[in-house]
Amino acid sequence: MSERLGPRPWLNAPATVAVFDALEAKGGPGCARVVGGAVRNTVIGAPVDDIDIATTLTPEEVTAALVDAGLKAIPTGVDHGTVTALAHGRSFEITTLRRDVETDGRRAVVAYTTDWTEDAQRRDFTLNTLYADRDGTVHDPLGTGLADARARRVVFVGEARTRIAEDYLRILRFFRFQAWYGRGPADPEALAACEALRDTLAERPGERISKEFLKLLAADDPRASVRQMAAAGILQVILPPMDDLHDFEALVEIESEMLFECDPILRLATLLPADQISVAQAAERLRLSGAERDRLVAAKGHGPRITSWMSPRETRRAIYALSAPTFHDRIKLAWAKSNRTATAAQWRGLLALCDSWTPPAFPLSGEEVVHAGVPKGPMVGQVLQEVEDWWIDHDFLQDKFSAIEKLKAVAQGLAY
Repeated sequence: MSERLGPRPWLNAPATVAVFDALEAKGGPGCARVVGGAVRNTVIGAPVDDIDIATTLTPEEVTAALVDAGLKAIPTGVDHGTVTALAHGRSFEITTLRRDVETDGRRAVVAYTTDWTEDAQRRDFTLNTLYADRDGTVHDPLGTGLADARARRVVFVGEARTRIAEDYLRILRFFRFQAWYGRGPADPEALAACEALRDTLAERPGERISKEFLKLLAADDPRASVRQMAAAGILQVILPPMDDLHDFEALVEIESEMLFECDPILRLATLLPADQISVAQAAERLRLSGAERDRLVAAKGHGPRITSWMSPRETRRAIYALSAPTFHDRIKLAWAKSNRTATAAQWRGLLALCDSWTPPAFPLSGEEVVHAGVPKGPMVGQVLQEVEDWWIDHDFLQDKFSAIEKLKAVAQGLAY
């Protein structure tokens, strides 16, 4: 089954043309096709980002073809048949057609093939089994990919349990694709297979779990997928126990209504316990980056209570204590937890103040404390903290002279 995509900027771009020219110079016309996401997204009218190419050429032939054409070849996954091409500042993953020889749920032993149908049969979902020639002709080797893509049906290729047993992370991929591309009820066979094999995720590398799950959380509206994961007991395998999904669902709704950018890390925060130790442990299990871990711990940590009725002065104190990014996160988390009792205008007002106010630097230093007569040692820090607390209580008084006078008074009091 095939049809034409028609002219597409990404397909006719100089970088894409250069890669096809290089491959066809070695393997002849038709030796390479765009595969997967770019074709699927074009069919359903979604934006195209990455362009992956499948080819009948071996990795060694692909490398030689690229080098002969003056393009850079990087052996990013050559053991699995993948070479990355760099052309005109863009990268393309080029993978030799493959068929599975042996799988164990973690990695697959593959053999190269020149059969496009065999290659399609080893892929995960039918909507990803679409290939396009350089002229835009779409090939649907299994005969169901086009129909499933247009209907937004996320269906495993062949038997769901078999596909999952080849790579257990396909459980998370199923819910990710359902969140991004699915419409209507999820496929019952796929749901049943994912639930039956959920415990296999406990042994998957944390960084691979977080990669898939954060991509899922980055979808415009992942609520249905996360509900299904919770109902099937899958969420509980990859995250600490939680009471409910209220805060998560409320945050997604707020982001949608307020046209905020989707924030997968903050969405993840709503799915974690309130205590910082559990949050840090979850971040370690998921092998999150240090910055992601620190953000989660700060967002879920102790500190000033965030409410919609905070005065500007209280808001500035909280921003100074927490840092603007952390306060920003805590506003949204408090908003989600609030059961929407406050108006959006109140919460947005807090966000606006957070975005517009830059906390000033405390105007005094330890050296100035010593000059005021305080002996070097722990007392310097205590005096500095007392003066800083006074400065904060006076709403960050922009008058260094007054701060110095307060310092003198505190230092004089110590002398008696």
